[in-house]
Amino acid sequence: MQALPVWSQSYPLAFLGAPSLNHSFSIFKNLPFPMFFAALYTIAKTWKQPKCSSTEEWIKKMWYIYTMEYYSAIKRKEMMAYAATWMDLEIIMLNEVSQTVRHKRHMLPLTCGI
Repeated sequence: MQALPVWSQSYPLAFLGAPSLNHSFSIFKNLPFPMFFAALYTIAKTWKQPKCSSTEEWIKKMWYIYTMEYYSAIKRKEMMAYAATWMDLEIIMLNEVSQTVRHKRHMLPLTCGI
């Protein structure tokens, strides 16, 4: 192992190629911070990204699945079965919306003191 020169031990920023903080030139006063952020950015790029997909990717995937199911139903001439599935889904969604409205109506007297 090679020994480090004495100047590198007393001036660690000079060893990294950056001037020391007490340098008299004003253009070098803020140089270590951009170097720090550049190093941080480089390290962050190499981190493993999360395995879960974003909401946007999930929506695109679901949209693709439903679109392919729709075109597949048209191709197989099973449009009526597909429409019935969507009608059931619409009924379920309307039921959930009306249930939410019912809950809001019941909460109004409690919150307003009526």
